[in-house]
Amino acid sequence: MNAPLPDSIRPIRFEDGTLFLLDQRRLPQAQLENAYRGAAEVATAIRDMVVRGAPAIGITAAFGVVLACQEARDQGVPHWRTAVDVALDRLAASRPTAVNLFWALDRMRAVLDRCTGADEAVTASLAAAHRMLADDIEANRRMGAAGAELIESGRAVLTHCNTGSLATGGFGTALGVIRSAWAKGRIQGVFADETRPWLQGARLTAWELVQDGIPVQLLCEGAAASLLRSGKVSWVVVGADRIAANGDTANKIGTYGLAILAREHGVRFMVAAPVSTIDYETPDGAGIPIEMRPPSEVLDLAGQRVAAEGAGGWNPAFDVTPARLIDALVTEHGVVMHPDRQALAALRARIETR
Repeated sequence: MNAPLPDSIRPIRFEDGTLFLLDQRRLPQAQLENAYRGAAEVATAIRDMVVRGAPAIGITAAFGVVLACQEARDQGVPHWRTAVDVALDRLAASRPTAVNLFWALDRMRAVLDRCTGADEAVTASLAAAHRMLADDIEANRRMGAAGAELIESGRAVLTHCNTGSLATGGFGTALGVIRSAWAKGRIQGVFADETRPWLQGARLTAWELVQDGIPVQLLCEGAAASLLRSGKVSWVVVGADRIAANGDTANKIGTYGLAILAREHGVRFMVAAPVSTIDYETPDGAGIPIEMRPPSEVLDLAGQRVAAEGAGGWNPAFDVTPARLIDALVTEHGVVMHPDRQALAALRARIETR
């Protein structure tokens, strides 16, 4: 018998003209919501990783557009669309790798193109953003169910970074698969990489799993090879920030190494992501822009210097896993085994004909 789906966390909400974001920088020590009433503040929140995870970034940016429309209306700006376009550009510049950000902003632009005034823009953009949030949660549940079917009972899974409710509108992508697999009795527990230097695995993934009563054991990335050799893990399950047209996948730094280790040890490798993460305009992984974060994130820990003075830091936020190392891509529109250019083109065609 299946257990109830564990799903207790919602990081994004919009009420009474205000966007509220659970500040992920403060977890797990404190659960604080920040309030935002302006689009510029939202762009800063995305850049500073108050919110992170590709789907959550896109949804947050959509509500940032709503705030921009409200600002134009409340200030009586005569050329409201010009003012909102400035905010759109600022939001687009907040983080370069997550394609969901640009997908969401393109959808919001299309909504605004049909509006003739600021009042109409507020109403229409708010409805579109709420729909985006609800659709994301529903898509994650479908994704979770589909991915869980691939996991055989009896062993654990390994995940990297945070791909749960905190990275989405709710439920999660890769962590949604894990939640569904746990509810169906298909996994014994979860191993989670710390995910340095921001420790999203330690601070966020472990916190989410504890909240939902799913057993989790934390490991530093350097222990992954020994874990995979032990036979305790049947699948590595990760998310994605951008997937190129040939299936090459950008995800949190360290994912590429995990994929290589999984292949070496006969452990299968799953990417769970919504179709909005697929960038058909980028032919392969070489064209995916990789965000470089400040060296201080590597050199310091919680504001305290840990590296020798004079040392530099190399801090890419993401790496690219070649499609040949991916056994399954799980989307809300179905599973693509061994994703490549032809398989992703077929997925696109299937969606467009529905």
